[in-house]
Amino acid sequence: MAGKRFQDTGKGTFMGDYYYAAYLKRHREHFLVALEELFDWQRYSDELLTCYKGKGRIGRPPYNPVLIFKMLLISYLYNVSEREVERLADDHLMVRWFLGIAIDRQPPDHSTLTAFKRRYLGKAGWEKLIGIYKSMIEEARAQGLEIGEIQVLDSVHTEADVNNEKDRDRQDKGGPPRDPDARTVNKGRRSVVDPGRGKRTREVRYHGYKTHASVNAETGLVTAIVSDYGNTADNKAFPALRDQDRELGLPTTIYAGDKAYDDTDIYSRLEEEGLAIGITLRDLRTQKKDKNKERWQELMQRESYQRGVHNRYRVEQPFGLAKAWHGFERCRYLGLARYRLQSLFTFLVCNSKRIVKLLTGITFRTLAKGRRAEQFTPVYQELPWVSAPI
Repeated sequence: MAGKRFQDTGKGTFMGDYYYAAYLKRHREHFLVALEELFDWQRYSDELLTCYKGKGRIGRPPYNPVLIFKMLLISYLYNVSEREVERLADDHLMVRWFLGIAIDRQPPDHSTLTAFKRRYLGKAGWEKLIGIYKSMIEEARAQGLEIGEIQVLDSVHTEADVNNEKDRDRQDKGGPPRDPDARTVNKGRRSVVDPGRGKRTREVRYHGYKTHASVNAETGLVTAIVSDYGNTADNKAFPALRDQDRELGLPTTIYAGDKAYDDTDIYSRLEEEGLAIGITLRDLRTQKKDKNKERWQELMQRESYQRGVHNRYRVEQPFGLAKAWHGFERCRYLGLARYRLQSLFTFLVCNSKRIVKLLTGITFRTLAKGRRAEQFTPVYQELPWVSAPI
């Protein structure tokens, strides 16, 4: 984009490049070095700028939107708040280098991140962000990452940032709900542990949202996401998920999923595209007392169906990581539009960790050992940036 100009962060100066050189020589296998080197981040600058009022040419020069995008990514990667990521960007030398901020310059404050998010809440902004999400998968494939042929469908709930008791009191007094978009999520009867009362079974209900996802069984990458209200049906999200997978040109031959996706419309769509069904069938299809059950019984005998059912568990890994390490158990923000941002950045982080690991063998945290260790061969036997100066 001609004529654009940004806030000077000191990159390219003595304190911005030369100062880091000796430090980086000792950390060529750091996760953030790999994350920086594997992706062409600056290619996204012009796309992100289209949602800026002045387009980087009119008014006060903004920070490069890629820098702010990467700050948000760091916030989710380290599972810290946006206020805390400002401090992290100031204190953590490798984070500062990853963001492109010279050692003598101050990083953007948290209010800049708030303004950045606001630009992408609408449809046009969301399309830019989801475009980056897809492009990172495409960049990984261009570097030799092979995507498997089985896609697994599932959904994951996130609890709204609402104190239910206080929210009820507020509404009883005539006030509005804290998060009007949040919907009641009924998880059914679950075994829980209450302090002082031990283990017991109770009904689990809360207000929240839901992210529907398509996960590649072989790589563990979340290739498509649809974030929606917490009470939306899983099967209704399939067309949108399939559209995203199709746009990526994945080599998919089988779609798997649990019984929530046992839907005749889904099966019709898959058959029209020549894709195999690996979705777990409900008993009512295979045990009913008419001849129609023979079709479903025959389906269950197919090798493709059995492969799909066998690989369905692979969807749990990114969901578990998102909740355990990246704050997806609870909403960061209020409202569906902002929840979509949380969902995108959470799974962007999960994908980034998987891509870096599968391409280079470098991990964000220490690898599991022994029987729990994942057996794989990285695409790069030698890191491509080691022989070249950083």
